[in-house]
Amino acid sequence: MTASTTRRTTAARSRIAAVGAIAVAGALILTGCGDQTDKGSETTPSGKANAAPLFSKLPKKIQDAGVIKVGTDATYAPMEFTEGGKIVGVDPGVAEALGKQLGVTFKFESGTFDTLIGSMQTGRSDVVMSSLTDTKARQEGLDDKGAKTGAGVDFVDYFSASTGILVKKGNPEGIKTLDDLCGKKVAVQRGTTYEQSAKDQSAKCKTAGKAEVSIESFPTDAEAQTRVKAGGAVADLNDSPVAAYIAQTAGGGNDFEAIANPTDAGLFGIAVDKKNTELRDALKAALDAIIKDGSYKTALDKWNAGSGAVTEAKINAGS
Repeated sequence: MTASTTRRTTAARSRIAAVGAIAVAGALILTGCGDQTDKGSETTPSGKANAAPLFSKLPKKIQDAGVIKVGTDATYAPMEFTEGGKIVGVDPGVAEALGKQLGVTFKFESGTFDTLIGSMQTGRSDVVMSSLTDTKARQEGLDDKGAKTGAGVDFVDYFSASTGILVKKGNPEGIKTLDDLCGKKVAVQRGTTYEQSAKDQSAKCKTAGKAEVSIESFPTDAEAQTRVKAGGAVADLNDSPVAAYIAQTAGGGNDFEAIANPTDAGLFGIAVDKKNTELRDALKAALDAIIKDGSYKTALDKWNAGSGAVTEAKINAGS
């Protein structure tokens, strides 16, 4: 979701949450995780926790609890969304595989995207896993103007995505690249890197002597989609796998088309408090393990997201 710095100059919602704005900006000072109406879901590992290969690498607090609490915004199919009262998708699937290596349960709780990092910093969750783009600004706790707003977070990078441009079926405006959005109205989810991406594109249009992009920001990507479907905006920017999923499923595949921009691929990461290096390193080890044993690929392929697979776990590899 596709993006706060640019959902992504670095591609991805990036969930794309506006560069530091989401990363820490107002979110860090909030104590809540937003609307917590979803019941959430749990991914349950098999076997006893203490028998798992990487259980000993976890912080004792997590070992004792047997749970890693995950903050997410479950409105971003196929990455994370609610189905039958349960949070499902790519991220919960990857988390389930991680849980089998670590011997703990990943418990997802849905909240408002641009408050997730702040809620983790205040202890409501242990990590954030919500198609969150790894950016230097988020790592360092900077807002979109480069001002320091918080301590920042560390990322365990697990997925690669690029900007997806969602347009009405038939592409009536002939949109092929971001440059075609000059002088047009674009809908985005607030706090994503794609909100920032739209702003960056607008500035690029202005520099080129063209009309700027008119940007409408909404609390959820679903609202941005509705705006495009109604003709109020020519495009919705989000992550490439999300745009492709929406185009395939919305209205039986008759509502939208998706245009990928693979040149700006960026990394999604599991966000961890910088002070929690033990948990960060345990997650990295678990990700490498599931990449090696194939369960990572299985989790992605279930949602046709295999094109976003990474070949190794990295920490803070975003730009």
